[in-house]
Amino acid sequence: MSGTAPPVTAPRILDVEVPAELEGQRLDHALAALVGGLSRSRLQQLIRGGRVAVGGREATRASQPVTAGARVSVHVPAPAPVAAAAQDLPLHVVYEDGDLLVVDKPAGMVVHPGAGHGDGTLVNALLHHAGDLSGVGGGLRPGIVHRLDRGTSGLMVVAKHDSAHLDLARQFHDREVQKAYVALVWGVVQAGRRIEDAIGRDPVNRRKMSTRARRARTAVTRVTRAEPLAGVTLVEVAIATGRTHQIRVHLNAIAHPVVGDALYGGVHRRVPPHLRAVARLERPFLHAARLAFAHPADGRRLVFECPLPADLQSVLDAVRAAGRDR
Repeated sequence: MSGTAPPVTAPRILDVEVPAELEGQRLDHALAALVGGLSRSRLQQLIRGGRVAVGGREATRASQPVTAGARVSVHVPAPAPVAAAAQDLPLHVVYEDGDLLVVDKPAGMVVHPGAGHGDGTLVNALLHHAGDLSGVGGGLRPGIVHRLDRGTSGLMVVAKHDSAHLDLARQFHDREVQKAYVALVWGVVQAGRRIEDAIGRDPVNRRKMSTRARRARTAVTRVTRAEPLAGVTLVEVAIATGRTHQIRVHLNAIAHPVVGDALYGGVHRRVPPHLRAVARLERPFLHAARLAFAHPADGRRLVFECPLPADLQSVLDAVRAAGRDR
C-alpha cells in the first residue's frame, strides 16, 4: 500500500482529537502534528479564513492553546483549478495528426508555465494552435511528454489526448525513443565517447545539476559523431535518458562544456581569433536535431530531423571558414 495521499480534487472535512501529549500546544502546531499533507502556513490560512473549529466553535487565532480531548475540525476547500491560457505565439509545427504534434521549439522559449514564466511558453502557443491537449500533464503542462531547456532549440513531440500521452510517456520511460542532439563543445572530443555519470541537483548551486550530487539518477550520453574544428568540436550526441540539463552536465563533466553555456563553463572571456564568432552566441550551442518514436495509434515508426537554426548555423559557418583560412 502506498504511503502517498491521492491528489485532492474535492472539499474535505478533517476531524481530529487532541491527544494528551499535545495539551497546551498552539492550535496550528497541534494540527500540523495531527493532519498530514497540510503545512503550518496553510493551516494558519485556514484558521484565519474561519475554516477551523475547536469544540464546535470557530477558531479565532492560530496561537490559541488546545486542550486534551478537544475535537478539532478542519474544512479544506477544493483547490482552484489552475490552467495555462491560450496565446497566439509563433509556433513551428513540423508534423501534426489527430493524436500528436511535433514542433521545432525555438531557443529562448520555456516549455510550460512555472515560477517566473506565467505565459509566453510553448504550452500557451500549443493551446492556441490545437485548442485542447492531453490532460495527463495537468493544467500547466497539457500534452507535454518531455522537455527541452529554455536555451535549447529543436524537436519535441506533444500529445493531443490522454491515450497518446500515456503511450508516448511509456516509450520515453522504456528508452524506446531515439533523441539526437547537435552541440559545439570546447576542445577535442572523439566519436564513441560514452558518459554514464549519474546526475542530481548540485549541492551548492540549486540552479545547476551535477555528477557529484548526493542523490542522483542514472544517465547515459553517447557522442556518436565528431568534427574537430581547431579548438572546438561539432558533435552529435545521443541520450538514452532524459535528465535535467543532461547533455550540458555530462559534457562539462568530461571538461568539454557546450560553447555558449554560461551555467556550465561554456563561455570563455578570451578566445583565439579564428573562434571569435562564438562570442555572438546568446545561448548554448545545443539543438535537438533528430527524434524517432512509434506512433501511439498504429505503431508505425516516425522519424523527424530538423536543421540548425540560423543563429547556430551562422556561428558554425564562420568557425569552419576561419579554420580553413588558418
